Amino acid sequence: MELIQNTPGLTAYLARCDVIDHDHPLVRKTADSLRADAPDAYTYAEAAFTFVRDVIPHSMDAADPRVTWRASDVLAQRTGICYAKAHALAALLRAEGIPAALCYQKFDVLHGLIALKLPGERWARQDPRGNKPGVDAQFRIDREQLAFPVRPEFNEVDYPVLFAEPHPAVLQCLQEAADGPRLQQTLPTDF
Repeated sequence: MELIQNTPGLTAYLARCDVIDHDHPLVRKTADSLRADAPDAYTYAEAAFTFVRDVIPHSMDAADPRVTWRASDVLAQRTGICYAKAHALAALLRAEGIPAALCYQKFDVLHGLIALKLPGERWARQDPRGNKPGVDAQFRIDREQLAFPVRPEFNEVDYPVLFAEPHPAVLQCLQEAADGPRLQQTLPTDF
């Protein structure tokens, strides 16, 4: 699948916004800590991916009722659903000058992930959702190994658009949900 930027150039995929607040002190501190053992962009990106995937539990898997949406809040509270974890990973990547986009898949509900652009490489999607039995997302540049492959026969869709900021439908559901159970009831099913 050819990935399509919804904004030309890479500047927007490095920018700060209210959600991807990569200038926040906690995001900077986390990025600095990850950078200490990562001598180049590739190893840093893999370390950031692994940190978000493995250290920050998916709130629904952990039965955590808290709803996070801003990258710094995801890092502070150490919880988030797929969208929130994607926001945290995008912020950590952008904090170190690695272009990061938000992208989505459609299953029964939308699933959020990211794409990154390492020097000399094409955009590559990564899924920091978190592994569990039956889910084995890995950091790969040569090919995708996402949490969930789509099944077109079930009307599941890989959307090729790379967003510089979260899709409004995703952000609205996160910001309006009082808790995890309410969030589960209002997850967007499409854009």
